[in-house]
Amino acid sequence: MLQGHQTWVFQSRPVIRATGTVGGPFEAQGAIAGDFDMLHGDIWLGQASFEKAEKKLLEQACEIAIGNAGLKKDDIQFFLGGDLMNQIISSSFTARTLGVPFIGLYGACSSAMEGLALASLLVDSGQAHNALTATSSHNAACEKQFRYPTEYGSQKPPTAQWTVTGAGAAVVTQDGEGPRVTGATIGRVVDMGISDPFNMGGAMAPAAVDTIEAHFRDLRREPDYYDLIATGDLGRVGHQIAADLLAKHGLALPEAKFTDCGMLIYKKEQPVFAGASGCACSATVTYGHFLKRILRKELQRILIVATGALLSPLSYQQKESIPCIAHAVAIES
Repeated sequence: MLQGHQTWVFQSRPVIRATGTVGGPFEAQGAIAGDFDMLHGDIWLGQASFEKAEKKLLEQACEIAIGNAGLKKDDIQFFLGGDLMNQIISSSFTARTLGVPFIGLYGACSSAMEGLALASLLVDSGQAHNALTATSSHNAACEKQFRYPTEYGSQKPPTAQWTVTGAGAAVVTQDGEGPRVTGATIGRVVDMGISDPFNMGGAMAPAAVDTIEAHFRDLRREPDYYDLIATGDLGRVGHQIAADLLAKHGLALPEAKFTDCGMLIYKKEQPVFAGASGCACSATVTYGHFLKRILRKELQRILIVATGALLSPLSYQQKESIPCIAHAVAIES
């Protein structure tokens, strides 16, 4: 059911029946390493390229999620996937391995919640019994495509962020046990004219604010409805900008309740500049860390607002500014 201008309310409350999260060696040293299902000690994962390593991460996350749900690949009606590589090759090649009907998505780092929202819509509307949604990113592959190869050794400003090497997957079903998806707010593209690819948090913060405001406006809710509201990968710089903008607009969120996935995944002593980013950032933190907290009854209602910068190397070379988007998904016990 559409409520307001851009928010879906799911009447059947689809179930996140199981998840799968996989991380790389840097994530294994992070603050929430214990919440991953699988961690690798080799950034190559034994593959011939970083891109092939990312594909393996995504395949493993999907296999773990399907197995944890007690299902087989044949039980999945649709696979919704997206990533940061050109033509979403990690997701497309994973779909080849799965042999499941595939819906490819590109929302940059917002793809995790875009996929969860659409998977929930399919299940809620009766168009699918079981839907799989997943996304991935790889630090070295992303750096090579969007900025400079790691081997180049270029210096970065403090506003830069560290792309997560990992993958997160979730199986959304009509029945079963697990946290439930109760609603989703689909974001608008917001572009404030920022063109610096090393300041993704600053570029994406206005889009996060726009979606958060739309969510509460459409549902006529107050922020205290949720135990936790988390943006995807604004990092410390973007998170502070978002908090300031929300307060300026009359929607001040308590510091203890408003956080960012990019600020949680790594330890403070890890050299990640302003924090984490990448498609796997909000996917692994949500499907691993946050959902485990719901299952432990530490949280009852959370709102995850995954953010994405919709630039490409081509648009950057043509000196375009960075259009950004954010999608919010409400998850409840």
